[in-house]
Amino acid sequence: MMEGTRFRLKGWQQAAVALGSAVGALLDPRRADLIAALGETTGKPAFERVLERMKRSPEGRAILLERPRVISTNVGHAWDLPPNTFGAAYAKFMGSRNFSPDDRPPVRFMETEEEAYVAMRARQVHDFWHTLFGLPTNLIGESALKVIEFEQMLLPMCALSVIGGTARFTEKQRRLFYKHYFPWALQAGIRCSDLMCIYYERHFDEDLEDVRRKWGIIPAPPPTLNAA
Repeated sequence: MMEGTRFRLKGWQQAAVALGSAVGALLDPRRADLIAALGETTGKPAFERVLERMKRSPEGRAILLERPRVISTNVGHAWDLPPNTFGAAYAKFMGSRNFSPDDRPPVRFMETEEEAYVAMRARQVHDFWHTLFGLPTNLIGESALKVIEFEQMLLPMCALSVIGGTARFTEKQRRLFYKHYFPWALQAGIRCSDLMCIYYERHFDEDLEDVRRKWGIIPAPPPTLNAA
């Protein structure tokens, strides 16, 4: 059973929540709750497609059956793994930023249990993707990851986040993003495996570079002087 209260919205209510969340998220991109609400109220068809893909994948079916949750009690062992492993890289990413896997907001606006879980899973594995692609959590890094997420899931919220994020860039950041990160993200999102069909927790003890190769992950290259 998914934690938190879920609300069944009528069409006009869904549109109102989506609009309000979009405006609020543009004004304050740090509001994870508003970004989450925007993703849920505009993303039902996308989450339904992801759910069907997961049902066709062996690892995806295992995820849907076991419904793992990325919370501290379930992933805390990553902090004790050897430094070359994917799990240790994830722990370093989280620890260096004082992030907690327990900080993700609950799903509130998805209609079915399965869709609610898929939406929560997408939210909770976001930091795994930061780790695998080597992206920072600043505005440029988040916008680049949203490009990959859009290619993978076709969530309208991801496209809106890229538009909203780039609108807040300085001119130098905009040049850097479009000359360096955007072309890389387009290629990376197409070449990698289906990111929602990977049972990441089962691969924590594997070498980081090995899982990147296995899943077709292209880490973000460092910006060149010309790109800035």
